[in-house]
Amino acid sequence: MVDTRYAEDLAVGSVLDLGTYRVGVEEIIEFAQQWDPQVFHIDQVAAQAGFFGDVIASGVHSVAIFQRLSVLGAYRHWAVIAGRRVVAEFPAPVRSGLLTASLIIERVELTKPDRGLVVTRGRLVDERDVTVLETTVEALVRRRPGPPHPPLR
Repeated sequence: MVDTRYAEDLAVGSVLDLGTYRVGVEEIIEFAQQWDPQVFHIDQVAAQAGFFGDVIASGVHSVAIFQRLSVLGAYRHWAVIAGRRVVAEFPAPVRSGLLTASLIIERVELTKPDRGLVVTRGRLVDERDVTVLETTVEALVRRRPGPPHPPLR
């Protein structure tokens, strides 16, 4: 059991290993059929003749995989109030195979007596060590409960 982490507990510069996820062609196609039905996501024959040479995961699917790993590896242990902003970049396509995720805590600002703003940078890499997703996430995280915190400057 992991104790709840509050904004004050999150150390800038910490690198968190979020684990791995294996995505298959069937999952890529199934997800895309519902959420992003473009030919290079859903039709193996057309995709093989296309720019990428095979089906690739939708960017939305890539973000969803990263989000799952982020929640299981970090956020579910944090006193998260809500996400505030997400920026995603896709330097290379996600293909079927093993994906590995990591997260770096870039900034923690104790913005209000009851919460802080936590900025993280995330990375998803494939089994060839190619970065396929980079994210920046801003989240509001509760401050540690207890006596009132001193006024913020």
